[in-house]
Amino acid sequence: MPYTPSGFFCDRLIRERERRDGEGSLSKPLRFSGQDFTALKQECLTKKCLFEDDTFPASVESLGYKELGHKSNKVKNIVWKRPKEICENPQFIVGGASRTDICQGDLGDCWLLAAIACLTLNEKLLYRVVPQEQSFSEGYGGIFHFQFWRYGDWVDVVIDDRIPTFNSQLVFTKSAERNEFWSALLEKAYAKLHGSYEALKGGNTTEAMEDFTGGVTEFYEMKEAPKELYKIMKKALERGSMMGCSIDSLVPARFETRTVTGLVKGHAYSVTAVEECKQSQHKEPKVRLVRLRNPWGQVEWNGPWSDNSKEWVSLSKGEKDKLQHQSAEDGEFWMAFEDFKKNYTKIEICNLTPDALEDDKIHKWTVSVNEGRWVRGCSAGGCRNYPDTFWTNPQYRLRLLEEDDDPEDNEVACSFVIALMQKNRRKERKMGANLFTIGFAIYEVPKEMHGNKQHMQKDFFLFNSSKARCKSYINLREVTQRFRLSPGEYVIIPSTYEPHQEGEFILRVFSEKRNTSEEIENRIEADHPVPAPANAGEESEEDQQFLSLFQQIAGDEMEITANELKNVLNSIVSKHKDLNTEGFSLECCRSMISLMDVSSMDGTGRLNLQEFRHLWNKIKQWQGIFQHYNSDQASSINSYEMRNAVNDAGFRLNNQLYDIITMRYANESMNIDFDSFISCLVRLEAMFRAFQAFDQDGDGTIRLSVLEWLQLTMYA
Repeated sequence: MPYTPSGFFCDRLIRERERRDGEGSLSKPLRFSGQDFTALKQECLTKKCLFEDDTFPASVESLGYKELGHKSNKVKNIVWKRPKEICENPQFIVGGASRTDICQGDLGDCWLLAAIACLTLNEKLLYRVVPQEQSFSEGYGGIFHFQFWRYGDWVDVVIDDRIPTFNSQLVFTKSAERNEFWSALLEKAYAKLHGSYEALKGGNTTEAMEDFTGGVTEFYEMKEAPKELYKIMKKALERGSMMGCSIDSLVPARFETRTVTGLVKGHAYSVTAVEECKQSQHKEPKVRLVRLRNPWGQVEWNGPWSDNSKEWVSLSKGEKDKLQHQSAEDGEFWMAFEDFKKNYTKIEICNLTPDALEDDKIHKWTVSVNEGRWVRGCSAGGCRNYPDTFWTNPQYRLRLLEEDDDPEDNEVACSFVIALMQKNRRKERKMGANLFTIGFAIYEVPKEMHGNKQHMQKDFFLFNSSKARCKSYINLREVTQRFRLSPGEYVIIPSTYEPHQEGEFILRVFSEKRNTSEEIENRIEADHPVPAPANAGEESEEDQQFLSLFQQIAGDEMEITANELKNVLNSIVSKHKDLNTEGFSLECCRSMISLMDVSSMDGTGRLNLQEFRHLWNKIKQWQGIFQHYNSDQASSINSYEMRNAVNDAGFRLNNQLYDIITMRYANESMNIDFDSFISCLVRLEAMFRAFQAFDQDGDGTIRLSVLEWLQLTMYA
């Protein structure tokens, strides 16, 4: 029976079980907040009532927590209304979903809207996120649903259609068509996914692109862009990738800044087309153009190739028709590729994963996904700058099995992309959470260690440099980078820049050829060397004092209780000034007796002399381990070093168990004192011995009744 005291571990077990049942896939998405769209809609239609979502109510809590919170004047005049209360004949989609259906409102989520505009370019992707057959007429029940990719799973988000309004106008995203509401409802579902509308303020287009596709994003800085950037962009659109771009503002500004050319700094744009056209009667016969869209639905580029510029005269009617050129203040415009490179500072391309599209013409990637967690004091080791803790970070073994079909410079190598994404930071903003600065490093595993799944120790990283690493640690939701390495075995170390920062993440590895990646989890096992009874001639003076004291306290029965054991141990331990301990607690001594009871299976609740000798020899062994790692004489072990101490005591554990030990036994400073150290090892020893007693056939699994489980856990 699994023992999982932490909610995180329980959640992870549930998620793993769901995946085994096929849940979380495109065909069977998880139900966000446990809501079943079909059942809820049918209930509303049967009762002839409109759905009201109590998990994301029409209240201030759903608007926000600070600028849109209870104390804000902005929310006082906001009224939640259904589309039928806003206009006559509301429609879900009017004449097909298009880029002009997205106009930004009073929320700084241009990054989201730029991604939605890209989504409309691919109908297949669009209708995965925005399920069809939703309307305000046939089967209307005031309920809608949308699907998003969320940290490795597809989730179905149910909402009601009450939307924030001011003077009967939508406060946030709206369509150019006043009676069209799909984009406003999509924004509401995405806000629900993250806890509130305000949680969507400020972000990176790549976040939403990936949440719409499950894809992986690669960034290009224009000043470092490859020579073939135009070709890369053209091919990306052809294979269904989504693209966004932006102009960095050198001076952080509170509001987006318009330039004299009509472009806006610190603002997200969608790249909606890349074309090459023939020019008649022009010294340059061909011109390369890029089409962009401002999510505001207005404010456009006013330079060459803008809507009414003279350059359009050089194109034939056929070329203009191909480009769908029109002069309208709709936020969409063309510009020359060279001007695009000069004016924009960054472009991001979201490449689709194998499950995103089924078209055989589109190149497929293989992908492996791993979930992980940094735990303060245990596995939140920080970057390589912190060698004492870096090695404790989660480790993932990567096997590159097949080289590329088209090697560069005849080099035998494997191409792959690593994507490290931190989870839930946007949703936890209202609790003060910000994005961590994250990154990763890749180390080559020596051939003699291939196939060895043990966690790499500190010395390995002290004497080996990384084979590759991310370009920089950065405070984005996801850090991605493309690599080419020789076939072989590697270990990936994802980390925050600073140690002790606690959070969850997923690590994805995409490759054009076969690869495997998995978390390195030590095999759970224990050595149980029984210390040989010391001969009289070998006993130290302390041993003799100890046995003499035992005989005095035990009396004629030659057995001692937990309280008597406490007196015996503390009288000896108190003489070790270097341990600086207040002595063993009664609870710890009870655990010691239960350990020996489990070992001997006599169940007396007392220790005889033989059991006492065995226990005393173990305590001396553990005391030596403690003093070895208590090198600075601080009377405690750093929780990161606890891994090594536990290993020296004969226990091999996995990351989840080390996390539990840290949570259970470390103090606020992430240190473990002598009493807690001994208590931990006593508990480990007792539980391993109990398990072995029940595991009669030695297959590593046991079956317990409720009574047996409670007897074991309550006594141990």
